[in-house]
Amino acid sequence: MTADCIDLYELQQQLRDGLEELFPGRIWVRAEIASIQAKANGHCYLDLSQSGEKGVIAKAKAVIWRSHYLQIASYFEAAVGSPMQPGMMIMARVQVSYSELYGLTLTIDEVEPQFTLGEAELERRRTIARLTEDGLMDRQKQLELPLLPYRLAVVSARDAAGYGDFCRHLQDNEYGFVFRVDLFEATMQGKEAPESIVDALGRVESAPEPYDAVLIMRGGGSALDLACFDDYGLCIAIAECSIPVFTAIGHDRDFHVADMVAFSFVKTPTALADEFIDCFKSEDERISAFGTRLRLAFSDKIARMESRLDQLASRIRSADPRSLLSRGYSLVTDSRGVVLKSAAAVAPGDILDVMFADGTLVTEVRARKENARKENARKEND
Repeated sequence: MTADCIDLYELQQQLRDGLEELFPGRIWVRAEIASIQAKANGHCYLDLSQSGEKGVIAKAKAVIWRSHYLQIASYFEAAVGSPMQPGMMIMARVQVSYSELYGLTLTIDEVEPQFTLGEAELERRRTIARLTEDGLMDRQKQLELPLLPYRLAVVSARDAAGYGDFCRHLQDNEYGFVFRVDLFEATMQGKEAPESIVDALGRVESAPEPYDAVLIMRGGGSALDLACFDDYGLCIAIAECSIPVFTAIGHDRDFHVADMVAFSFVKTPTALADEFIDCFKSEDERISAFGTRLRLAFSDKIARMESRLDQLASRIRSADPRSLLSRGYSLVTDSRGVVLKSAAAVAPGDILDVMFADGTLVTEVRARKENARKENARKEND
């Protein structure tokens, strides 16, 4: 046996003594929650980690004893709007300890919620800067929405209240407009949400029939519940989508990077339903106004035509021989019924019909007498 060999227990004791000497008091540590589990006995156990460019570079086990856990958890949730959960960055005050049986343990007695909120905001700003540098912030704005967007692809959780509100408001609209709505289910919060939503967008774009618009919706939530909508990868997928993307993922106080890169955004699913109802309403009003103008134009044209017809009818009536006869004139025709316009066409012995308003006289011409003016002219010529 070599002189410098020690047993495991002695090694563990030396490690414990060294750590306790190196960290005699509490220290603040920044880390990501890899997992967290609150036990029935009131204690809470966590796995903390730190990632680098090539993945996880550090891990440690941590515990919040029952005497501190309820107070820490309540304060954190009230400040952040969400309980501690995997994927969150936290800053915790810890006591470093080492056990010969269980190894290194970090005992947490305080968590600073403002650090978690600050980290989320810093990540959001970094995402905006990268998207701006990549030229993706306004790409969706260059797309064109169809005049009447009928086929709508919704990205949401099936049992989400916001999705139900949207469907009811859209399909029960007072105008009776009909829409085709297809759901593409996705996880809408937490660490898995960005990848799940990106997958749903891919399924929408590869659908056999093209959609007129993609609607990403969620009915609000805490700041950290909605932090997934500031994810760089998700925002790239929205910006590069070939179909106009609409978002409705928060309340009035929320504004996410996904909203910025989308074609358009509103605050609630119900408001999003109104967007599409208004498209049809505006077109319906435009068509109705056009129809009204056509009716007025046709009515005016018909009125002018009727007036013209009345004028023509009046002229026809005035030229009607029966109208002349009723005013005391008579009409003379020969035996063939041809109207005579000159006395020169008649010879003595001809049988003529002389028509009056109340009857016709059949007469025989005994002689023809020229009028005085014509007789005088003939004598002068002689």
